[in-house]
Amino acid sequence: MALIQFLVLLMFCSATAQPSPGYYLSSKVRSLRFYQSYRTLWGPQHQSVSRDQSSVTIWLDKSSGSGFKSNQPYRNGYFGASIKLQSGYTAGVNTAFYLSNNEAHPGFHDEVDIEFLGTTPGKPYTLQTNVYVRGSGDGRIIGREMRFHLWFDPTADFHHYAILWNPDEIIFFVDDVPIRRYQRKMEATFPDRPMWVYGSIWDASSWATENGKYKADYRYQPFVGRFTNFKIGGCSAYAPASCRPVPSSPRGSGLSAQQIAAMQWVRRSHMVYYYCEDYSRDRSLTPEC
Repeated sequence: MALIQFLVLLMFCSATAQPSPGYYLSSKVRSLRFYQSYRTLWGPQHQSVSRDQSSVTIWLDKSSGSGFKSNQPYRNGYFGASIKLQSGYTAGVNTAFYLSNNEAHPGFHDEVDIEFLGTTPGKPYTLQTNVYVRGSGDGRIIGREMRFHLWFDPTADFHHYAILWNPDEIIFFVDDVPIRRYQRKMEATFPDRPMWVYGSIWDASSWATENGKYKADYRYQPFVGRFTNFKIGGCSAYAPASCRPVPSSPRGSGLSAQQIAAMQWVRRSHMVYYYCEDYSRDRSLTPEC
């Protein structure tokens, strides 16, 4: 009986304990003050920058949400921020950190998303990662969603979330643990035009929580997102050709064996949706699957 209890405990711990990736990319990129890297994009009255510019708080209420945008576009790089989410009823609220060139290419843009989809008390936040490539050319936006329930409470403390976008791969990280790797398999399915970095909070009631079942309830306003430890490393759109991408692993490109093992743990234990495994979708629209 004692052996069985030990094995059950071991299985529980292996499913909940964050594995070491062996390589801490966030430590390779220096932190920036907010105005060194960003500016307010919209909802300035719903945004507060700390006196030392180390953090920004943005919030959504019935009148508006808020967003910020990087001062320049990038053609590759590491983009990270430590984020703390609001607890309680947050259904319908989307707190996002992402790359996009929608303002430069409206209706035909590229986008790489980390989105926190609000929830109801007692249920976990959903972290959604997504990749859009040049719209779709026919008026449809083709998402490539992968969703996770995190192995910690993202409302209890700050955790570091990051996107590494290099010429041949996009890797999403949570506290330096890679959770998703999206590789260039063909030109039509990989973003290659410069993008800006954004953070925002907005009302996505139509779809964010259980496909729109639960809406934003402004009796609980304001809904708050806190960002700090801003990191940007890589090549701006104006950098010389000699500028090199940030390496994703000790080997340079790709992931190390230890990083792959950590990513497999996340997918096995915490992934709740993967578009390539959704056979109700039109697979011809996502040929990379």
